Amino acid sequence: MNELHVDFAKTALVLIDLQKGIVQMSDGQEVVNHAEKLVKLFRQNKGFIAFVNVAFHDGRDILQPLTDQPAASAGGERPADFAEFVPELGVGAGDYVVTKRQWGAFFGTDLDLQLRRRGIDTIVLCGIATNIGVESTAREAFQHGYNQIFVTDAMKTFSQEQHEATVKYIFPRIGKIRTTEQFLTQVQG
Repeated sequence: MNELHVDFAKTALVLIDLQKGIVQMSDGQEVVNHAEKLVKLFRQNKGFIAFVNVAFHDGRDILQPLTDQPAASAGGERPADFAEFVPELGVGAGDYVVTKRQWGAFFGTDLDLQLRRRGIDTIVLCGIATNIGVESTAREAFQHGYNQIFVTDAMKTFSQEQHEATVKYIFPRIGKIRTTEQFLTQVQG
């Protein structure tokens, strides 16, 4: 495993859908605990953090293509706090927040623009769900030319099999894979 050389001036932490509705739906507290450590590290090093959530305006902005297996969230009522970030992340008024309306965090948002304006060429990616929002964002980031580090215990999805498939077959082809502990150890020395 190659060592990581993280320049916080050129690296962003991108957290996908660590919001109340999704964390609760996926039993994602362990992911939040790991992500909290990453947020702390980036804040201490004045690194850029993008807090990404998914929310919908009026229900007509939800993607509803014809599929064999409709998304579980493709309709129905959501709790009023569904899109609010979990409090452990400490998202404040001055933090950069991206609200997306689909799986990936780049399409239809200004995420790429904000990263490029800051000279960021590397993203550290985590969140829920590994094979949906995280993987979609990772594929988009790859196509935009970003280096990527995937913190795999700071992400999860709705089955271990789905998580492992993305971690084993997709992420190694487009970035580096680390656990939270490996990332913190390698970055802090």
